[in-house]
Amino acid sequence: MSSHRLIALGTSSALPTKVRNHNGYLLRWGSLGVLFDCGEGTQRQLLHAGVSSRQIDLICLTHLHGDHCLGLPGVLQRISLDTPGRRVTLAYPEEGQEYIDRLRSASLFYDQVDLTMLPIPAYESPQEILRTAEFILSAASLNHRVPTVGYRVTDLPGISFDAKALASRGITGPAVGRLRRDGAITIDGVTTQLAEVSQPRRTRSFAFIMDTAPCENAVALAQDADLVVMEATYTDEHAELAQVHGHSTASQAARIAEDAHANVLALTHFSTRYANTDQHLEQARSVHPGTIALADLDQVPLPLTVRQ
Repeated sequence: MSSHRLIALGTSSALPTKVRNHNGYLLRWGSLGVLFDCGEGTQRQLLHAGVSSRQIDLICLTHLHGDHCLGLPGVLQRISLDTPGRRVTLAYPEEGQEYIDRLRSASLFYDQVDLTMLPIPAYESPQEILRTAEFILSAASLNHRVPTVGYRVTDLPGISFDAKALASRGITGPAVGRLRRDGAITIDGVTTQLAEVSQPRRTRSFAFIMDTAPCENAVALAQDADLVVMEATYTDEHAELAQVHGHSTASQAARIAEDAHANVLALTHFSTRYANTDQHLEQARSVHPGTIALADLDQVPLPLTVRQ
């Protein structure tokens, strides 16, 4: 199974249904796991998906509406029981601190989680907020009724060597490591610069854009992303409701993905007024053909797009 993949744990909006749980999405990125939003029932959805709490290294909340955060107490308590002392980072809009404090103390339990708090200011453009051994996490403010942030995950920058170019210059074994470290190496009187035998490595990128009206930061977060997960609460005939409530329609989400030159758009956060997502897909694909609609427990490999 791909080491880079998305697992949809819950894809409904304000109300759960018999087939759609409140919001939760686990992103596997190499050896690390990021839980985006944590609605009520997320702990049970993890079990249905075959995911252990031991796989959660980072929890990123977009905002503090209940369908995105009421599952946090249970998930933290499960981590505490399963892996005492596990280090977990919790990111959230800093203006929601009082609600985070309440959620962390929602019930009595022996708290054994090594929790790092990462409150996020209202950034006017995407800013790096965390760098791990596997990726860079960025965040930016979105346009909802309450303080809300979107997230972007990107591979660490790196280089790929040209094997033929290395061989032609006699650079092998430990010499390759020295070239990477020092930026240049001299062999048999010939100096080779790193840039002469390498190129920037193509990096994967993922954007998570939830509960927002269309805005510039949504496009910025999604720029050239391999996979964008974005809310599509309404279809076009309910565009006025979307505007009133600070949400997006399926075609608006598709326009953001198209403007950002994103590869795959995964729609989610569907209103319970719709029996299925056929209209969402039809309207979105007319704008961005590479659109899918998520269902609970779907697993989506993160594509590595080769762009011209």
